[in-house]
Amino acid sequence: MQFINGTRRSGSGAPLSVVAPATGAEIASGPGANAADVEAAVTAAREAFPGWAGLTPGARSDIMHEWARILKTRAEELASVESLNAGKPIRLSSEFDVPGTIDNTAFFAGAARHLDGKASAEYSGDHTSSIRREPIGVIGSISPWNYPLQMAAWKILPAIAAGNTVVLKPSELTPLSSLIFAEAATEAGVPPGVINVLTGTGLEAGQPLVEHPAVAMVSFTGSTAVGKQVAATAAGAVKRVHLELGGKAPFVVFDDADLEAAARGAVAGALINVGQDCTAATRAYVQRPLFEEFVGRVADLMDQVRLGPVEDPETDMGSLISRKHRDKVSGMVERARESGAKIVRGGRIPDHTPEAGAYYEPTLITGAAQSSEIVQQEIFGPVLVVLPFDTDDEAIALANDTPYGLAASAWSRSVFRTQRAAREIQAGCVWINDHIPIISEMPHGGYKSSGFGKDMSAYAFEEYTNIKHVMSDITAEARKPWHEVIFRAE
Repeated sequence: MQFINGTRRSGSGAPLSVVAPATGAEIASGPGANAADVEAAVTAAREAFPGWAGLTPGARSDIMHEWARILKTRAEELASVESLNAGKPIRLSSEFDVPGTIDNTAFFAGAARHLDGKASAEYSGDHTSSIRREPIGVIGSISPWNYPLQMAAWKILPAIAAGNTVVLKPSELTPLSSLIFAEAATEAGVPPGVINVLTGTGLEAGQPLVEHPAVAMVSFTGSTAVGKQVAATAAGAVKRVHLELGGKAPFVVFDDADLEAAARGAVAGALINVGQDCTAATRAYVQRPLFEEFVGRVADLMDQVRLGPVEDPETDMGSLISRKHRDKVSGMVERARESGAKIVRGGRIPDHTPEAGAYYEPTLITGAAQSSEIVQQEIFGPVLVVLPFDTDDEAIALANDTPYGLAASAWSRSVFRTQRAAREIQAGCVWINDHIPIISEMPHGGYKSSGFGKDMSAYAFEEYTNIKHVMSDITAEARKPWHEVIFRAE
């Protein structure tokens, strides 16, 4: 289950089993990747780099446009695989994950021709200065299991559009769509070695990839705890690092908000991808006059969410990624209950889903303390905690009162309130009267313990290029005025 130098091949590591989390059934198996496979993939990427980097931006763009076209022809296959492998409802895969990935591919196909630098000019008076934006080399990327296809795209697309080559290690839990994504690139004309995919564990494949001396940059999306380990390892070799880590998004509802819009936004924002989204709405702060009505309406809407088989178009919410992760979510909810919080809805494993699956009910909690685990730590499950506030100052303070800063939203009919929230909430994205939408043209990335660097948009090129200043004499004079600060020889 490896994709190295343009072809699929078996791995050299320990056996790996890929399971459908909604049913517990095995859907693929084979040897995983280890250090030997990392070496082969990095060697292929290193050898492919000069040729790929040497293409004109237009040539890379043409190939990537063809890639987007091929992905469209394989959209149904990709959606089916993504749904099965990640436990997603087919509606989410086919209407969000796959179209978003195709759009990202098309965007970076166009952006490949717009790697702009500062205009050439004579800033010193007797030299012309210009900026070159150059690819870095081999990029070692590690992507998570919650959005396998989209995260693979977010890692690969800006890197290769800028002229780099990539070795991607997707999560060993959800590697299947990443392999198809790479195959489609090769079919489109991306040369062998430009994109390589290693299916293996963090210990067997991820660590050797981060440590490899020929890997010039590491891009990681995942938990803050693992991100710190990746950063520490990369720092030892002075490698560039891009980190997109955890989140604990606040959802701030002021007393002049459209209550129905806010309640619907909260349910959609909290339950998308079963809450396994680092930007998911997890902490709703609601001004006290609206608090009870908001909680009641959210509870009613959660009651309407349908859990079921992921292949059923009528299913609203699928499975968590594994029973182990479901037990982690359940444990956090139980500890909140024991500490005095009220479980308004959900808070249990449903009894009408497959026993071997990893389903968990949409859960609404009130009465938790701001300092509690359920408010401060990332749950990564279908759980929304609602807390009241009195003043606007308090709302902003509560919103910022976690280590994370990836995303947030503010709900109000007042432009002044929402713009204040946009200015003062410490997050890489602040939505106004909505929560979750993303677009290829705009960047995604966080503040504080949510990491640094940007995915998507032209801003992503800042992560994947080196900036070189070229300064050229335009006087043709052997004797330069600045020489005299060193010597005055005639």
